[in-house]
Amino acid sequence: MTELTQPTGREDDLRAIPRDDGSAPVALVLGATGYIGGRLTPRLLNAGYRVRVLARDATRAASFPWGADCEIVEGSADDADAVAEAMRDVDVVYYLIHSMGAGKDFEEADERAAQTVADAAAKAGARRIVYLGGLHPDDVKLSPHLRSRVRVGEVFLESGVPTLVLQAGVVIGSGSASFEMIRHLTEVLPYMPAPKWVRNHIQPIAIRDVLHYLLGAARVDGSVNRAVDIGGPDVLRYGQMMNGYAVEAGLPQRAIAALPVLTPGLASHWVNLVTPVPRSIARPLVASLQNECVVKNRDVDDLIPRPTGGLTPYRRAVSLAIGRSNNDTIETSWQDSEVSGAPSDPLPSDPDWAGRTVFTDARTLETKASVDQLWRVIEGIGGTNGWYSSPFLWAVRGWMDRLVGGVGLRRGRRSRTEARVGDAIDFWRVEAVEEPGVQTDASDASGGLLRLRAEMKVPGSAWLELRALPHGGGATYEQRAVFFPRGLGGRLYWFAVLPFHGAIFAGMAARITGAAEGAKE
Repeated sequence: MTELTQPTGREDDLRAIPRDDGSAPVALVLGATGYIGGRLTPRLLNAGYRVRVLARDATRAASFPWGADCEIVEGSADDADAVAEAMRDVDVVYYLIHSMGAGKDFEEADERAAQTVADAAAKAGARRIVYLGGLHPDDVKLSPHLRSRVRVGEVFLESGVPTLVLQAGVVIGSGSASFEMIRHLTEVLPYMPAPKWVRNHIQPIAIRDVLHYLLGAARVDGSVNRAVDIGGPDVLRYGQMMNGYAVEAGLPQRAIAALPVLTPGLASHWVNLVTPVPRSIARPLVASLQNECVVKNRDVDDLIPRPTGGLTPYRRAVSLAIGRSNNDTIETSWQDSEVSGAPSDPLPSDPDWAGRTVFTDARTLETKASVDQLWRVIEGIGGTNGWYSSPFLWAVRGWMDRLVGGVGLRRGRRSRTEARVGDAIDFWRVEAVEEPGVQTDASDASGGLLRLRAEMKVPGSAWLELRALPHGGGATYEQRAVFFPRGLGGRLYWFAVLPFHGAIFAGMAARITGAAEGAKE
């Protein structure tokens, strides 16, 4: 497992307290493949916990650097049987799940899942639940997403299992949606007409301090059953946060004009246009900024000691996040969160046998480059590295996707050089990664495979497979686009884009092999 930044989990005041029999306690993490859960899990392992995770996709969970060190139970939080299995012999339960979708019934779904987990935790005799909720003011009308988070916290507090609800606001860290929204708004716009909420006071918190409180929560006395606010040392207006980023990034200060006419809906469209954050995620983020969100008290200090050296100031948190981004060492990212409604079924192994209609575009090229050289180009495709063909056509396709509510090309990727199962790469999702030299049942031991599943809005399901295979003194590059149309619209879509495939896919194959030949061993 890679070396972690602070907190590492090895700090004395964050270490696991052994059970009465001297054995290590068991921590169950729900949401382990998410932005915060993916960072908390390895730190729990460092702290001495036996960690179990409940994940919808066990393969994706296993692909994380910590996957081999955890017990993985496949299932969702609303699956009573899977939750009961995961809850067996558990000491502390971390609930880090919250729907970011915009479906009209997401509040009921959130509450139903929380109730399922709460009931199972009580039945299993868990000694503590830790829930990361949202910082919010009292006695005001909350947005549906904040209201849902408050209700989920109430479900756990009423469960009979001692619960600590940590209520955080804007989280600043490399890869967080809030940080990326601030970063792109500041970098793209030298002058920003903004909603009036840019004048609201907000108390951001660094991701490292969130992780500190989450680790410390497992050690809190068993009699504690309450919600507490957590926040960093600075209270700022959103406009000040943007200009704080500008200073740390070496940019001029930005002029910001607050406009009363931008509703949350219009503002989320604006964020969708200017930043990589899609509308489905931007809307709840924007809605949470409609009211001033500052810590009402510091009661948490009576329960969990502050980090050594104190809480992280906002500009220090920004500097750390910029450094991680520049060094390509982002642990987890908002980009890898699940997209509501996107296809999730794997590529069928024998569609013809199943009688399904399938369209393919296959390209094969031989190259003087080695398999390893070719694989490095394949694994780094997308994001800032691009798609090696017709940037204009790829950009047009990305904008078309954004206009209809998709994630678009600007979602980018977590790492410029590494791909793991479940990672997002622009409007694709990594479905399979087979490193060269790793034997699998379906591949040559010396070849490599990257399979991407489309998450753009299309009338059907689509995949893109890229392979690096040994051939003589060089390698063979294989590229295959696969499309399963849905109805007449899917068929018409395929034939409409067919004329562009020559420019896109043929050029892509040629430039990828060319880039591999120009790469150093």
